[in-house]
Amino acid sequence: MRIIIPMAGKGKRMRPHTLTTPKPLIPVAGKPIVQRLVEDITKVCGEKVEEIAFVIGSDFGKETEQNLIKIAEGQGAKGSIYYQDKALGTAHAIMCAERSITGKTVIAFADTLFKADFVMDIQKEGVIWVQKIEDPRQFGVVKLDSNGVITDFVEKPETFVSDLAIIGIYYFKDGDNLKKELKYLLDNNITEKGEFQLTNALENMKAKGIKFEPGKVTEWLDCGNKDATVYTNQRVLEFDKGKPHTRGKNIEVKDSIIIEPCFIGDNVKLSNSIVGPHVSIGANCNLESSIVKNSIIQSSSKITNANISNSMMGEGAEVKGKPLDLSASDYTQIIA
Repeated sequence: MRIIIPMAGKGKRMRPHTLTTPKPLIPVAGKPIVQRLVEDITKVCGEKVEEIAFVIGSDFGKETEQNLIKIAEGQGAKGSIYYQDKALGTAHAIMCAERSITGKTVIAFADTLFKADFVMDIQKEGVIWVQKIEDPRQFGVVKLDSNGVITDFVEKPETFVSDLAIIGIYYFKDGDNLKKELKYLLDNNITEKGEFQLTNALENMKAKGIKFEPGKVTEWLDCGNKDATVYTNQRVLEFDKGKPHTRGKNIEVKDSIIIEPCFIGDNVKLSNSIVGPHVSIGANCNLESSIVKNSIIQSSSKITNANISNSMMGEGAEVKGKPLDLSASDYTQIIA
C-alpha cells in the first residue's frame, strides 16, 4: 500500500499563517494537520503502508521535507518527496509523484481530516470517500445507482444532483491503471477550466468498467480557513479528551484554571489565567492574566492581559490588551 499526499498549494485562505508555514504543517491539537491525516489513513488501510509520498512546493524548505520524512517513518513507511511548482490541477499534482503510483494506492489531499471506525475493503476496485452535507455547491459530489455504485462525478453543481461530497481521499486497487489515465490527460492536454482534473480520469476509468464505491466517514473536518481550522481543533480535542498525549512536559500552572479538553505543549507557563475549553497551546508559550478559549496558539507565543476566543496565533506572536477574535501570524505583536 502506498499513500500519495498532494500538498503543494499555497493555502491562500489561511493567510497570514501560511506565509511562513505550509498549511498542512499547521498544528491541530498539538500535531500538524498532515501528520494526523497520515495516522488516520494508516489506521483504516487494512494492510501495511510501504511508502508515503508528499507532493510539495520546491520553496517549502529542507526543514519541512525532513519533518515530512519523519512523519512517514513514524508510521513505519518510507517517505518520498516530490515537487509541484505550478498549480495545474489535482491530476497534475498527483502525477508529480508518478514513480510512487503503483499497486494499491491511496490519494489524500492534505487539507482535510476525518473520523472513521472501519477498515477499508482493499479488494474493491476503487473507493471514494464521501460525506453527506447540506450545501454541496462548493464541492465535487457523486451520484449512486441502486446498488450503491458511483455513476457520476459532478464538480461544484449549481443545481442539486447529490449531497454526497467528495472529501478528498481515494483508494485505487490498481495504481498503475490510475497513472495511465492521468498520463493520458496530461499528454493530450485535456483540461477543465484550465486545469487537469482527477475527476476526468475517474470518469474515463468508470467508462472502462472500473467500479467505484463510496466510503463513508462518521465526521469530516475541513482545514481550509481560520474558522474551519479552529473548529477542527475543537473536534479533535473532543476525540482526544482524557488521553495522556494532550499534556507536554515541564508545564507551570500558577493560580490558573484549565477547562478540558485542551492540549498544552512542553514548557508552557500559565499564570493567573483561564485556559479552555478547546484550546491548543504550543511549546514554550507564556500566558499571564488572560482568558483563552476555542483557539490555537502556536509555539513561543506570549499573551498578557487579554481575552481571546475563536483565534489562531502563529509562532512567536505576542498579544497584550483586550477581548479579541484573532488570526495573527508568526511574530506578530498586538498591543491594545
